[in-house]
Order: sequence, then structure tokens, then C-alpha cells
Amino acid sequence: MAAGTKDDPWQLTTPPGSSDYTMYKDEAADPPVLVCQVGSTKLLYQLRAIEDLHAWLVELGDWVPLGAADEGKDAAPGTVEAWGRSEDNPVGGWYGLRKGYRGRFGMYMPPLLETLGLAELTHEKRNNTMRAVTK
Repeated sequence: MAAGTKDDPWQLTTPPGSSDYTMYKDEAADPPVLVCQVGSTKLLYQLRAIEDLHAWLVELGDWVPLGAADEGKDAAPGTVEAWGRSEDNPVGGWYGLRKGYRGRFGMYMPPLLETLGLAELTHEKRNNTMRAVTK
């Protein structure tokens, strides 16, 4: 498995298998971030999203729809995307840090948790779901 660094990023694929992208940790940033590179687009998510999302999934104990949506669009209630921008999550709002590119949490974070062995994911053309893996 990749180290998740800039020089050795995680090579990921979106849940439907339609796009490849990379992610890596930048622990020197304030706050520490996950850098998500999708083609020429760079998205930034708080690094703590990995542990926070896993804890939320463990708490729910069931499959949760991903519900990926761009920042300017509403996220469907009860989805990973809605949780990633909710005032009720541990950071009190957006995990995404780059204004205008804070959405798509439900598209890009789940494959990382799957790669890290923290979640199971469905890989259908649409309406994918995920659930926590507990060790």
C-alpha cells in the first residue's frame, strides 16, 4: 500500500469506477490536510476526516448512502456528503477547506477509507453506499 505522502500518494478510483485520482496527507499544514488531486483540480479536506468519518460510520452500524454533491448543491439528508458539511459533525461544518471546492466529500473520501481497511463500499454506477469495518 502507498504511504499516503506527496511522493507516494494513494491511487484511488471513485466508487462507480469512472475516475482515478490521488490523495496524500500534508501533516505540516494548519490544520493538517488530505490533498485530493483529481486531474488538474486540487481539493483539500481536513485530515481528521478519516477518523471522524470512520467513527460516525461505526456509530451508525449500517450502510449509508454516499450522496456526493458539489459545494453549490444541496446534499441529500442522511448521506456521507451531508455529514461532511453538517454543523452536527465533529468540526461543526465543512471538512472541505478550499472555498468553491469543499463538496464531493461523499465521492472522494469513501474510497480512501476502503483502501485503509476502515470501510466497505459498493461499486455500482449510481447510488453507492458504505459501512464501517471494525477490527
